Amino acid sequence: MKPTTVTAAETPRDEPLEIVAEKALQQRPSFSIRARIMLGFLLLLLLSAGTAVGSWLLLSSIQSKMQLLVLIDRIAIEVQQARRFEKNYFLYGTNLADAVEHARNAHELLSARLEEGGSDPVLSTKSLVFLSSQLDSYEETLTALASAQHGAKAPPGAGGRSELAARLRKQGARTTSSVLKLAASERSFVEARLAFAKEVPLIFLAAMLGLSVLVASFLVRQTVGPLGRLVHATQRIAGGDLSPIMPARRYRDEFTELSLGINHMIHELDRRYQIIVESQKLRAVGTLTAGIAHELNNPLNNILLTTTTLRQFYPKLDDAERSEMLEDLVSQAERSQGIVRNLLDFTRQSGTHMEPLDLPSLIRDVTALAANQIKFHGCTVQVDLPASLPPVHGDRDLLSQVFLNLFLNALDAMDKGGRIHVSGSGIREPGHVVVDVTDSGCGIPEHLLDAVFDPFFTTKPTGAGTGLGLSVSRGIVRKHGGDIRASSKPGIGTTMSVMLPTTSVQAAFGNAS
Repeated sequence: MKPTTVTAAETPRDEPLEIVAEKALQQRPSFSIRARIMLGFLLLLLLSAGTAVGSWLLLSSIQSKMQLLVLIDRIAIEVQQARRFEKNYFLYGTNLADAVEHARNAHELLSARLEEGGSDPVLSTKSLVFLSSQLDSYEETLTALASAQHGAKAPPGAGGRSELAARLRKQGARTTSSVLKLAASERSFVEARLAFAKEVPLIFLAAMLGLSVLVASFLVRQTVGPLGRLVHATQRIAGGDLSPIMPARRYRDEFTELSLGINHMIHELDRRYQIIVESQKLRAVGTLTAGIAHELNNPLNNILLTTTTLRQFYPKLDDAERSEMLEDLVSQAERSQGIVRNLLDFTRQSGTHMEPLDLPSLIRDVTALAANQIKFHGCTVQVDLPASLPPVHGDRDLLSQVFLNLFLNALDAMDKGGRIHVSGSGIREPGHVVVDVTDSGCGIPEHLLDAVFDPFFTTKPTGAGTGLGLSVSRGIVRKHGGDIRASSKPGIGTTMSVMLPTTSVQAAFGNAS
C-alpha cells in the first residue's frame, strides 16, 4: 500500500497545520486493527474448515470405494466358485447346477448394487453395467447347458451342447478377467486415495504454516510500522520539533486515535512552550532593565538640562544657539526612542517568521541590546565572525533571545573584567553554521555538564535564576533544525556552541513528518 502523506506546502494557508492534520487523520476510511486480526483468523479458520471438509469428502469416497471393493471381491469369489464347478462339469460331468447357482448369486449381488445406485463415479458405474451384462450372459449359457444336460429343449439360438460348452469357456474366462481387472482397478484407486489421505495432514500443516506466516507478517506490518512512526514522532517531539503527525496510510485505525491524541498533546506543549519562551524573554528584559534605565537616564538628563537652559535664557540667546539647543534636544530624544524601540522589538509577541538571516548582524544587534548590562558587569565582548559566514534560515526574534540568554549566563558566570568571545565557522559541520560563545568565567564541573540543559536546573544561588534559560534556548535552536552543545573547563571558562542549518538546509518549522 502506497502511503499518502500531506506536507505543509499542500495545506490550506488559512488553516493551522494541526487542524489540517486532524482533518486528514479523521477523514480516512476506517479499517481497525481488530478487524484485520479477525480477518487473519477468519482466513485460518476457512483453511481449517476447507481442509476438514475436503478430508471428510476424501474419506467418504474411500469408504464408498471400500464397500464397492468388498462387493467386487464377493462377486469374484462367486464367479471363481462357478468356474470351479464348471471345470468339474467338463472333467466329471457333475456340479453344473452348483455353477449355475454361484453365477446367479454373483449376478444378484451386482444387480442389487446397481439398483441401490450408490455414489459410484461414472466410470465405475459403466464398468459394473458391463460386468453385469457379462454375468448375465454367463448365467444364461450355464442355464442353457444345464437344460441340455437334463434333456430339456434348449432355448432358441442356444446351439448344441458342444457349441454351448465352447461358449461357456470363453464367457467364463472373459467374466473372470473382467471381475479381476475391476477389483484390481478399484483396489489401486483405494490405495491411491489412502496414500493421498496420508499426505493431507502434511499439506494442511504446510498451508497453515504458510498462511500463518503471511497473516503474522501482515499484522506485524500493520502494527510495528505505525508504532515505529509514533516512536520516531515522540523522539522528534523530544528534540523540539512540535509539528503534528500527518497520515501515512489510507485507513484509519486505533493508531489514528493515538496520533490524534499525540497531536493534541503537541498543540498543548507548543502553546505552553510559547508561554515559557515569552516568560523567559520577560525575565531577560528584567535583567536588562537596570542597564537600560541607566542608559535612558543620560539622554533624559541632557534633555532636562537643555530645556531648562533654553527656558531661562531664551531671550538672551541668538538664533544659532537656539537652533543648536533644539538639535541637541531632538538628538537626545531620538537616542531615547532608539533604546526604547530596541527593547520593544525584543519583547513583542509575534508568530514564527522564518527568513534568511545574517548571523554577524544579528549578534551585533544582540550585543548592542546587552551593552548596558555588559558595562554594568564590567566585562567586554569580542565578536570574531568571518564575513564569509553562510546565512542561516530562522526566526530573528527567537535566535536573538537564544544569544541574549547565552550572553546573560556568561555575564553571571564572570567577575568584573571578564571577557566574552564570539567566534564562528561554516565548515566545521557540513550544512550548518557553528557559533561559539566562550566566557572566561568559573566553568562548569564535568559531572554537571550534561544537566545544564535540563529544565529548572541551575548553578546559581536560590532565587537568582529559574533554570529555564538554556532549556528554552536549546528548544528554540532544535526547532530550527540545529542544536546547542556545551563544553567547559573549571576555572578557565565555558563554551556554548550553537549549530544552525544554512539556508540550503532549511529547518522544518511547521512541516509534517
